[in-house]
Amino acid sequence: MPDPHPGMLPPLNVLGGELQACSTDPMTGFFRDGCCNTGAMDGGLHTVCAVMTAEFLANSKYLGNDLSTPRPEFGFPGLKPGDRWCLCAARFLQAHEEGVAPRVQLASTHQRTLDVVPMDVLRTYALD
Repeated sequence: MPDPHPGMLPPLNVLGGELQACSTDPMTGFFRDGCCNTGAMDGGLHTVCAVMTAEFLANSKYLGNDLSTPRPEFGFPGLKPGDRWCLCAARFLQAHEEGVAPRVQLASTHQRTLDVVPMDVLRTYALD
């Protein structure tokens, strides 16, 4: 059987353990598998499992990345506060620098995030 996610990196979290699910409602992840898995095809590094806030969603929309408007043609329901979503690591770091970063589930955040976001920054927003 062919690999359903070619080039996917090992599913380890920033704590060094097995990557936990982020969300299946809404279904998230670059591979739409509910986890913040990543691989060679994921140029945006969608690896940070974050809990959406109204402030973050408004800021993201203002910056041109509208995550709150449903896009049914792409199977995207639109996000609301409280939803968990795999964010791009660089977007998360930008939100941190602008003071609007959402909370993060470390056990569900892929270790590749550490290539972009320092662990001490992630711990500032940790839920776990």
